Amino acid sequence: MLKEYEVIDVKKIKNDFPILNRKINGKQIVYLDNAATTQKPLQVIKVIENYYMNFNANVHRGVYTLAEEATMEYEESRKRVAKFINARSYEEIIFVRNSTEALNLIAYAWGRKNINENDRILITQMEHHSNIVPWQILVKEKKAKLDYIGLTEDGLLNQEDFYKIDKPLKVFSFTHVSNTLGTINPVSKLVKMAHETGALAIIDGAQSVPHMPINVKEIDCDFMVFSGHKMLGPMGIGVLYAKKEILEEMDPFLTGGEMIKEVDFYESTWNELPWKYEAGTPNVEGGIGLGEAIKYLENIGMDRIREHEKKLVKEALEILSEIKGLQIYGPREPEIKGGVIAFNVEGVHAHDVASILDQEAVEIRAGHHCAKLVMKKYNVPAMARASFYLYNDSEEIQRLKEAILLVKKIFNV
Repeated sequence: MLKEYEVIDVKKIKNDFPILNRKINGKQIVYLDNAATTQKPLQVIKVIENYYMNFNANVHRGVYTLAEEATMEYEESRKRVAKFINARSYEEIIFVRNSTEALNLIAYAWGRKNINENDRILITQMEHHSNIVPWQILVKEKKAKLDYIGLTEDGLLNQEDFYKIDKPLKVFSFTHVSNTLGTINPVSKLVKMAHETGALAIIDGAQSVPHMPINVKEIDCDFMVFSGHKMLGPMGIGVLYAKKEILEEMDPFLTGGEMIKEVDFYESTWNELPWKYEAGTPNVEGGIGLGEAIKYLENIGMDRIREHEKKLVKEALEILSEIKGLQIYGPREPEIKGGVIAFNVEGVHAHDVASILDQEAVEIRAGHHCAKLVMKKYNVPAMARASFYLYNDSEEIQRLKEAILLVKKIFNV
């Protein structure tokens, strides 16, 4: 384990993020909504600017200099993504808009070909709506079955539920890290459980890939999805990882330009992987920006980022637990908790908490976090959520505490 002083230099990192210099009501901003989206370093901003200023062109088809340069940078980013998660090949990396689109792609392109009447799909109660709704639609269309693994009171998956579900399963789709509770699920174990029943394993990595080392070959998942904007990259670019043999058997999700090899009057043939699933002009600047964001993360080290977040979570849990009337949700052990702390102040709606914190320039999220089934578990309409990343520090945790104490003072609770 890294020693505390060896983790990362937050002060130096902050210099790369111009937005963190902004003040609200005369106070330095404390950005704690990283589970929703992350801020972008100058390196990413500049590489996007450089693309538009120096080699803006459509990719893959042009034989002139600008197009060739754009294509090279875009495809180099794809290779960088593949290396970042240790995929077998760049052919297993499909660029999409975000994790939501990637999960829908799986449900449509794989699901509609392979799910039949009475087949069973398993998900969990801690899922983001993006990993619930596509399966709900699919099972209604196919007259299949949808089952859930529930949650324990401390926000862990009740793994015993897996063995109570009728088998066989066709799909087991689950989040690596809960966007609300911060729970880190034992993905390698869950993948093995899925494969032992003959099911494909799908992982929502939106809250894990940006925060910890990921090795898809070791995990052995069949699919993994994640979003660029949650890992210092631009919005509008995401990744679907899938094993090559599965992608080769699936049908395209969208059709049109780029994803075709030949078009005749009454039939067409598809392009090679990965372009078979990338119809139309892609988000070129997004792909290039994502590649630069990964380079930035790699320069720091994903192991260091994970250790830094564990330190922050440990400190935040200790400090916030001292506040009377503050309910914290999810596990309390930093080893199994990502950089997310969901909480409520007794007697105060989460939206009011977030509004007052904003006046103190402490930016958090409030609501159901696209996880209404988690809200149902704890019988609350909403939760406040603070989520950390590599540019947050101990001083900001103190600012969070002081702002929450102000909420209690204002509401006299």
